[in-house]
Amino acid sequence: MSDSNRGFARSIPVDRADMSVDAGLRAFMLGVYNKMTLGLLLSAAMGFLTSQVAPVRDLMFRVTADGRLAGLTGIGLVIGLAPIAIILFSGFAIRNQTPRSAGVTYWSIVTLMGASLGLWALLYTGASIAITFLITASAFGSLSLFGYATKRDLSGVGSFMIMGLWGLIIASLVNAFLHLPALAFAVNILGVLIFAGLTAWNTQQLKLTYYQLGGDQAAMSVATSYGALRLYLDFINMFQFLLSLLGNRR
Repeated sequence: MSDSNRGFARSIPVDRADMSVDAGLRAFMLGVYNKMTLGLLLSAAMGFLTSQVAPVRDLMFRVTADGRLAGLTGIGLVIGLAPIAIILFSGFAIRNQTPRSAGVTYWSIVTLMGASLGLWALLYTGASIAITFLITASAFGSLSLFGYATKRDLSGVGSFMIMGLWGLIIASLVNAFLHLPALAFAVNILGVLIFAGLTAWNTQQLKLTYYQLGGDQAAMSVATSYGALRLYLDFINMFQFLLSLLGNRR
């Protein structure tokens, strides 16, 4: 789970922003969604590569003779943890980001996370993954549209969801040692709800960011990359929690 740069756009009341839909806002949001979509496609390709191409798969995962996941290799563990390190580092350096460095950060994270997604392809059937992806895409689209269109200030919702995210991280760490099925089920349910709320809030924050930047093209380019990253992380986390709830294991 990741919570990347939630403070990138400082919250301002919704009623202070000009909520009229104009060409500039549409272009900005389209840039965010296009970059996010390309990131998902790249991640899917990396997940396929690391789960289906045996030499690459064996570098990252320990697999039994019948193709079942037995664990991570040292390289797999490093790749799995690398996005967290990049997110933390970029959080400290965000005020000095350029459009190029923000793009490098985004594409590095989606590539590394995509490589780790091979784990899910080894754990769950292809049909489960496809169905869960469609459910996630439908839910994400509806929630993001709500966040874009609503005139209600969602900053309170966002703050509550971030607090819930910290609780979710703690509960996940506890269950990594206890392995309680009931706690795992609760974590998955809460994970879906938390990232659903963050999807709507992050979308609204991106809309407000556009007005806040006042036409600064370099700043908007950076915001496009980080906005795409925030929505990408919301999508991926929602997908993983739903897959844990709905997926059929191999």
